[in-house]
Amino acid sequence: MTSNINNIRIHCFDYPRDRVIGDSQIASSKVWIGALELFDANGQSGLGFFQSLTAPLPEAKVIRTLLESSCLDGILGQPPEALIHKISRPRGGNIQQLPYHLDQAIDQALWDLTAKRADLPLYKLLGGNSSQVKAYGSGVCFHLSDQQVTSFYEKAIKHNFSGYKVKIGHPDLAWDIKRLQLVSDIIGKDKLLMIDANEAWSPKEAIAKIRAYEKVGLDIFWVEDPILRHDIAGLQEVKAGLKDTYLNAGEYLPLSGKKALVDNHAADIINIHGDFSAALKIGWLCAEKGIPIALGNTPMEMGAHIASALPEVIYTEHSMLNWDDIIETPFTVKDGYILLPDVSGHGLTLSELAIKELTPSCA
Repeated sequence: MTSNINNIRIHCFDYPRDRVIGDSQIASSKVWIGALELFDANGQSGLGFFQSLTAPLPEAKVIRTLLESSCLDGILGQPPEALIHKISRPRGGNIQQLPYHLDQAIDQALWDLTAKRADLPLYKLLGGNSSQVKAYGSGVCFHLSDQQVTSFYEKAIKHNFSGYKVKIGHPDLAWDIKRLQLVSDIIGKDKLLMIDANEAWSPKEAIAKIRAYEKVGLDIFWVEDPILRHDIAGLQEVKAGLKDTYLNAGEYLPLSGKKALVDNHAADIINIHGDFSAALKIGWLCAEKGIPIALGNTPMEMGAHIASALPEVIYTEHSMLNWDDIIETPFTVKDGYILLPDVSGHGLTLSELAIKELTPSCA
């Protein structure tokens, strides 16, 4: 139990997506994902993931060199239990963000390793009780044809999610309405319909668009990131201008930005992602104020462990992405819930077949 971290291993994968994913701003047809493993002296490992949406990852040896020059000295030789709670005081040139979400990968690996050393499922180590987490289906299908979108959501409803999200934000309002009506007809009026504009609009435009959807009979449960992420006054305007639709914001903001949304009453729902340590902090703040949380896409749905632990989480996103191809046993989805395995750690391991066949580089 006292053995410290003594090694790191990196894999970088490059393979086609099973569909083009994207939103009103970007499109992606390749999976560029990396796996980061931290090992202690007893051979136990913790696993985290990093990725790129818009360009291939560099080779694994380049990633390793980057970590060696920036943060690895502070990880090797340390117990993971200390690192997950460590508070640092970066100043000047010390303030730097690792690319490709490497900081999240390290955080995920540390929590996974800590949970394994405690012989607990990660959600229990985080304070959760339930191994079932409520999820919603998310197409990320902005760039697909109507026929392709129909095919996707017809498959998605087999999971019996209680809510489904659609990417919108097209310059042509009629395009958005047609896409929303198409999905609404597939999922049925008894399911919640969410929309995500990915900052496509101005505040007044956002209000006008949602009112236009309502006029044609579309009931929108939440609108996600309708305007620029840092526009606190604009988000307050949108929030005040919506009648029955909730404002979900914060996906692109760091912890300090999410705190600003809470402090300024600038969102009805706070969106968080796959950094476990940061999620706990914003989770505590939202719990104190009674503000709901939505958990966005996380690699392999591992964020479901966070959702179990934070009482304010109302939904976890599931986009049915084929990045699960590199995992030995993906999480099961049943009757609209993600089921967390009863094993120590987060329960995800790399597929040996994927390591051999999906052209990774390793270091």
